Amino acid sequence: MERMPHGPSCAKRLRRDAEQRGVGLCGIVDTIHHHCGVSLLRAQRLARDLTLKQAAAHLNALAATRENPPRFDGDQLGHWETGRQMRAKTLALLCEYYECAPEDLGFERVADAALPPCSAVVPAGRSLTRLPHERGLYDGEALRQHVDAARRSVDRTLASGTVSSNQLDLLDEQVLWARQQYVYTPPAPMIRVLLDHLSEVEMLAEQRQPAAVAVRLSELTAMLATLIADALMKLGQLSRSQSWYATARNAAEDSGNLELRARVRAQAAMLPFYYGPLEAAVNLSREARIISRGRPSATTAFASAAEARALAKLGDSEGAETALKRAAAMFEQSGAGGRGDDEAFGFPERRFRLYESGTLTALGRTSEARRVQEAALRLYPSKTGIDPALLHFETALCLAYDQSPAEACRLAGTTLLRIAPEHRTPIVEQRAREVIGALPPGAQSGRAVRELREILALPPGRT
Repeated sequence: MERMPHGPSCAKRLRRDAEQRGVGLCGIVDTIHHHCGVSLLRAQRLARDLTLKQAAAHLNALAATRENPPRFDGDQLGHWETGRQMRAKTLALLCEYYECAPEDLGFERVADAALPPCSAVVPAGRSLTRLPHERGLYDGEALRQHVDAARRSVDRTLASGTVSSNQLDLLDEQVLWARQQYVYTPPAPMIRVLLDHLSEVEMLAEQRQPAAVAVRLSELTAMLATLIADALMKLGQLSRSQSWYATARNAAEDSGNLELRARVRAQAAMLPFYYGPLEAAVNLSREARIISRGRPSATTAFASAAEARALAKLGDSEGAETALKRAAAMFEQSGAGGRGDDEAFGFPERRFRLYESGTLTALGRTSEARRVQEAALRLYPSKTGIDPALLHFETALCLAYDQSPAEACRLAGTTLLRIAPEHRTPIVEQRAREVIGALPPGAQSGRAVRELREILALPPGRT
């Protein structure tokens, strides 16, 4: 006889008990799904303490920023939660809202042609078909398939897991090396390096391991998956990036490492910060700060700085200033600036200044922002990634706000020309477009603007 699903009150009790034990969201979803006998889609909603009406309202608000979006109501959502099929566009929006892959909602992943890139992170009116990776910067379908297959394989083996301490120490060294290389290596070749390291970690995790070993393997998986997600974001592979961030969060949850759990969320906030919606960037940054429990650390400083920058871009001046002060205090108390962290998970002073610059620029405090930008640029080594270019774009934005459109466009164009083709990714091009968008209407058709648009229209390597 088929078991009847439990009611919402049972899920509420399970969620409350799990939260008191420090269980993360993924664990709560799994508990509700199995104990209450409900679908994964319904378990995702109940784990967040949402009614059908509330979830439908949130989904409609998210859909409102999209072109030709699906519409949601409570009854319809209830039908989907009990097994009714839906369109690929609807599934993509649900994945975006719940921040997970289709499999985590109980649905099979459909082909990329049917499931569009996650519009959660695509600005309104922008087409991904015009991104540089579609023009040859990203190395073909074979690599994309390899990326997707590797992530699915990691997801299947995360929960299972005899490994010597020497093996683990060697893996730690390899991952640390990769974190150091990541700072200045272009994203496409870096993905291959990260996937190679991840395959070694996964091979060891395929068999059940002692708890201490399993924790270290989960930590390594979370770090590598986070870097893969970030590299994919730089390449404009937004849907894949979001899926890999979900994998990183799952691995971090398995590790039980609070610092790592917080760091993954803070890093994941970069995806909606650059591609929208900004509210998601604020929420992820706050989650990271809450998980850190206010302890002074590089991660707490990073999360607060990311929150400040996103709030400033949203126009919340008071919230941004409060978050920036908190970030400065956390950065000073943690001593993060004195270690010279030249690796991807570090938060040295130059990175703090980058976020401070973005916050001040968005708040219109251009004089202060220019001083911070100059100080930050002096801190970067000769061999580095795109951060100095991002600071130059911030300077160009300040010039635009200060009614110097020609100078702003010339600086943005010069910055683009200096970027190596393999580093010219959608993120840097989007920053150049922001400079144009910040110009007053009367300056949109000037010669300097036309020249900047011409540079943007050229394929990477042809500038």
